[in-house]
Amino acid sequence: MNPYRRLRAGELPEQTEPLARALLGCVLVRRSGEGVTAGRIVETEAYLPKDPACHAFSGKSARNATLFGPPHRAYVYQIYGTSFCFNLSSESDGLGAGVLVRALEPLEGLDLMRVRRGVEPSRELCRGPGRLCRALAIDRALDGADPLLHPDLWLAAPPRPVGRIRASRRIGIRLAAHRRLRFYEAGNPHVSGPARLSPP
Repeated sequence: MNPYRRLRAGELPEQTEPLARALLGCVLVRRSGEGVTAGRIVETEAYLPKDPACHAFSGKSARNATLFGPPHRAYVYQIYGTSFCFNLSSESDGLGAGVLVRALEPLEGLDLMRVRRGVEPSRELCRGPGRLCRALAIDRALDGADPLLHPDLWLAAPPRPVGRIRASRRIGIRLAAHRRLRFYEAGNPHVSGPARLSPP
């Protein structure tokens, strides 16, 4: 029996900052031919409409079209030519914005994650957006997927209440980096980034 109850339409907000907060504690589940991997979301970043740091800022393109579609679609893009990042579109159809999932607390398939990542400590498996995509085998083939309906990539209800949520500036960007639009579960060891940005 599937232990992860898929979220239903209407259970997630359709605005960027509220969605970034609401995703904390939810479970991202990935099923592949190798097995099931899953992790609890512990860190996100919001990229708002008309945000100069958002991929949608310069307008719609083939690469970022998912951000302009209906809310809660998987937007997957590649960075550094090697890694992928998983996001959700977050506003009404036609308004480009998204939420980046930055870190997971691994729950299932840790041995498979270790093989994919080439590291042993569970804390390092999904601590960062590129790492979590490699651990869960998420790539551009899943861009545009609906995690409320897709058979192999879905969002599930939190298995336990989320802890205290804190905010900080966003990580790894130059434009509008000062905005406190990164959200994380305080005290969770799987959160990414410098420790000074994630006080408990």
